[in-house]
Amino acid sequence: MKQSRITAILTVAGMLAAMWVFEIVDTVPGMRLDQEFGLRAWDTSAPWTVLTAPLMHANFPHLIGNSLPFLVLGSLVAFSGQGRFLLTTLIVAVVSGVGVWLFSVPGVPTVGASGLVFGYFGYTVLRGIIERKTVDIVIMICVIIFYGTMIWGVLPQHPGVSWQAHLFGFVGGLLAAYLLPKREANRRISPGGGAQGGYYAP
Repeated sequence: MKQSRITAILTVAGMLAAMWVFEIVDTVPGMRLDQEFGLRAWDTSAPWTVLTAPLMHANFPHLIGNSLPFLVLGSLVAFSGQGRFLLTTLIVAVVSGVGVWLFSVPGVPTVGASGLVFGYFGYTVLRGIIERKTVDIVIMICVIIFYGTMIWGVLPQHPGVSWQAHLFGFVGGLLAAYLLPKREANRRISPGGGAQGGYYAP
């Protein structure tokens, strides 16, 4: 499990590094990655942009604003392991992308990792309630203390900010926390192979 967590956290770091590489490349004259790989509402020609749009950003301030919460919240989700992190990311990206595709203004590309950020936020909060394990509850409390005000981002507030990505990303995170099976508690085993000792199965 420890190795799975380390791999998942490295995956989070790798995704963030890729976002920075894409944004640097996007500054090259003639490159318009955010336009090409952004998600456009009601556009059926490029359904794969549901997965690429979260990796693109409109500019460096946009990317900088998403980087720290993505790294922190993504790493907290990654603490559950590589498989759970990847499934959570996929569920959040799809639910957020479908919400943006259905309810955003047609023709305007939506980009940015904020949908994933809100999804990770929703996942960590609900997971603490579902798992009822000390570590998950501590994570939930810390996330609420430091990022609780994020919840207002699911409401329409500022022009040019996709509240749709925020809202449906958050919903996707809740859905992932609810759908993914609970982690099994470590089974106690005795030195002789029984089930009563003071040792824990890895």
